[in-house]
Amino acid sequence: MSASDREPTTASRVALRSGVGLFWAMVVAIVAARAAYFDPALSEKFASVASLFGQFRAVVGV
Repeated sequence: MSASDREPTTASRVALRSGVGLFWAMVVAIVAARAAYFDPALSEKFASVASLFGQFRAVVGV
């Protein structure tokens, strides 16, 4: 009987479920933190850089 034929043990199933739960808890925490501390001024800076790049392209003729 090879290792791949054996049924997973209770401990491995618990470890797997705990790991998956921990992963999704961290995903939720990171997304919530990003939403809570989102700075709209940062996105405005990117917009101004994009407009400057557009003006540069217009001047250069690309």
